[in-house]
Amino acid sequence: MAEHACKGIDLNSDTGERYSFQKALGEEKLFQNITSANIACGFHAGDPVQMARTVRLCREYNVQVGAHPGLPDPLGFGRRNMEISPEELEYYLLYQLGSLHHIARSLGVPVKHVKLHGALYNAVTKDEALSREVIRIVNKVDRDMILVAPFGSVMHRVALDLGSRVAVEAFADRAYDRTGALVPRKVEGSVITDPGRVVERVLGIVRGEVTTIEGLILRIQADTICLHSDTTGALSLIENIRRALANENIPVVSMDQLV
Repeated sequence: MAEHACKGIDLNSDTGERYSFQKALGEEKLFQNITSANIACGFHAGDPVQMARTVRLCREYNVQVGAHPGLPDPLGFGRRNMEISPEELEYYLLYQLGSLHHIARSLGVPVKHVKLHGALYNAVTKDEALSREVIRIVNKVDRDMILVAPFGSVMHRVALDLGSRVAVEAFADRAYDRTGALVPRKVEGSVITDPGRVVERVLGIVRGEVTTIEGLILRIQADTICLHSDTTGALSLIENIRRALANENIPVVSMDQLV
């Protein structure tokens, strides 16, 4: 793991997850501290104007742009399971990827990665057929596009088998179980809110380990760590994480430089 740590770590955040008429404070601070942004593409959240505003922030602060497509479920924020056909999956993804691509291109910024959102993200972690279908669809858009997947997940394995670029993701503020899966949000302790613990977990993840909700030490690998921007005190926490990484001489770079 030391070799991986020397290469550095990417810090990503899910962004643009509101509508353009809604105000947000402190966004600039977020973009000053992350290296990759997963931009909502209008299905679970966001709209074209908000997508453009978020791409401009990425351009201003040299943050890598990525698509964050989800299921057409704005009321459930894309977190509810939906039964959709392969045809629906293909064109839901192509619609969202195409929208962000053309908005970003008009602003002179490339879209470098794809991170699925919510229920769709969770589904591909354990479904090989679905993972293969998602990869096939993304490859139709750009074979050099980076796929973001949890370490050890079915999506991670399938992407490697198919020779796709894949960035392995870990979560600083979410609990893991003994199998390496995220603990469902409805379970007590699934979201870690103590700032000190979150910083410690980031440093542990970079070293290659994380403590599970059962208290076990789990070996893990990560190219990118997700930092949620909508939790209480998130912006201050992200600054603390950057300082902790700097103190450990761990480079913070975009995932495009790591995979």
